[in-house]
Amino acid sequence: METDQPTIVLGVEYDGTAFHGFQSQKHAASVQDALESAISRVADERVRIVAAGRTDAGVHATGQVVSFRTSAERPLDSWRRGVSSLTPDTIGIVWARRREGFHARYDAVWRRYLYLYSDAPAKPVIHRGLVAWCQAPLQPARMHAAAQCLVGEQDFSAFRAAACQSKSPNRNVLAVCVARVNGYVAIDITANAFLLHMVRNIAGALRAVGVGEVGPTDFEDLLHARDRSRAPPTAPPQGLYLVGVGYPGLDLPIRPPPVIA
Repeated sequence: METDQPTIVLGVEYDGTAFHGFQSQKHAASVQDALESAISRVADERVRIVAAGRTDAGVHATGQVVSFRTSAERPLDSWRRGVSSLTPDTIGIVWARRREGFHARYDAVWRRYLYLYSDAPAKPVIHRGLVAWCQAPLQPARMHAAAQCLVGEQDFSAFRAAACQSKSPNRNVLAVCVARVNGYVAIDITANAFLLHMVRNIAGALRAVGVGEVGPTDFEDLLHARDRSRAPPTAPPQGLYLVGVGYPGLDLPIRPPPVIA
């Protein structure tokens, strides 16, 4: 597309349960394919989008950001309402902006994720696809204290999936907090970017800290060992939400998952 075409930016919310991740796939349902189909119909031309983050299969978002260029002229609310009306009920457009030269992925300076555990005695039923269940009581204060070693720019090989294609294992974690919110244990983590499965791997290790299987100093040792094989199993995808993305000069809302809002 021509570089002088307007750039439209959309805030997207989705329940990832029925999707095989955000990224387009030939033989499986993806959030990207559903969005591009709907946006192309509103624009009356073929549109390709870029996203702030490519979430995995089963992972949700309340703060995903996508951008695209188009020659179509539509009021911003028409983009929001029109695209929402043409996507499955599990995908919605929260807001629409026009910002020339914007790139949802490369312009982002931080991403924020929430991971939600339920440690109720009985497994979640109504929210079974929206939270992960821990069968033992969790100690969020213990998890929070252990997680503080993650802050800063460092090598996160210990929490990097084997299939990760990033050139460097280094990432800069800006903040991490673990607390009990509305009956759930929430792991709130913000970084400049994340490695493949990094948040879920951290969540799995912090769960082990929370139930007493791993001590806080052992958790830090896992980080510095840079050996994924020594860390606890990856946490399941349904507890993970992309809740916010940061861009210089662009103030965007942070929407918590509906189960804790």
